Amino acid sequence: MKRFFATLLALALCLGVSSCALAAEHDPSTDMNVMVLNGTTGFGMARLMADAAEGKAALDYDFQVETDASAVTAALINGTCDVAALPANAAAALYNKTEGAVKLLALNTLGVLYLVVNSEKVTVESLEDLDGMSVPVPAQNPTFLFQALCQAAGVDVTCDDTYAQPTDLRTALAAGEVDMAVLPEPMVTIACAANEDLSVALDLTAEWDKVYPAGSLVQGCAVVRTEYADAHPAELAAFMEEYGASIAYLSEDPAEAAKLIEQTGVFTNAAVAEKAIPHCNLCFITGEDMEPLMDEYLTILYGVAPESVGGSVPDADFYWPGPG
Repeated sequence: MKRFFATLLALALCLGVSSCALAAEHDPSTDMNVMVLNGTTGFGMARLMADAAEGKAALDYDFQVETDASAVTAALINGTCDVAALPANAAAALYNKTEGAVKLLALNTLGVLYLVVNSEKVTVESLEDLDGMSVPVPAQNPTFLFQALCQAAGVDVTCDDTYAQPTDLRTALAAGEVDMAVLPEPMVTIACAANEDLSVALDLTAEWDKVYPAGSLVQGCAVVRTEYADAHPAELAAFMEEYGASIAYLSEDPAEAAKLIEQTGVFTNAAVAEKAIPHCNLCFITGEDMEPLMDEYLTILYGVAPESVGGSVPDADFYWPGPG
């Protein structure tokens, strides 16, 4: 079974218990500007976004969906965004660039990458089958991650970033312009639906767990501006309680959650989102539980490409300890 952590709901409930007293003291009129990227890292925010639109949320949220992580990081730097969902390595790089102007709130997405092949032309049963080959991989985080994985597995693979964006690579794969590709969900679901010859050859999360500590593939997270966290601890606790419940809702009712994902603009197709959700390894990991996983992942990426995490692995101040 794909890794919809069995502890996800328990974590959300635990957070709710620990923060309920503080949440009760929060000021509901407090503004919180929240940005998410369209796609997997934003899936877990959809329930909360819908509640906010209906006036059912704890705070005065202003949500914005973006397609480019650089726009989100820029907004965090200039103060127009308070909380954001980002790729894990982008969060680390931002922390280093700003000398601690953001803190990590939660891990929201583990591994979402898969090797998809045209099974009529290519047979891949293990990473070793790729030795000596050139594999199309989207640029930035997927490339860094795939390089680290192949290096640890002792496989000599060249990452081809001709199609730098996942959407472009998905289109090329579905059209038969390439015979294999590393893709994230929900691009995998879209590509396979468009071309019946395509199939998932390798779950890269499973491959990662063979060569690195299990659970250390951390692709998505949520961060907060340090200044906002210091000024609004009770409000941030209220957000975390609602965010945990919003992520848990994905496993409780994937069909309805998928509708909200489309409704809120996090992704454009509810049917695709519903099929993709079980394969997205969505989670809600906070506090002391998140630090060793994130630190392990960032250390691995740093060993392959130091620039991918901003030149150094963040120190302990990177992690938001909670409202207490």
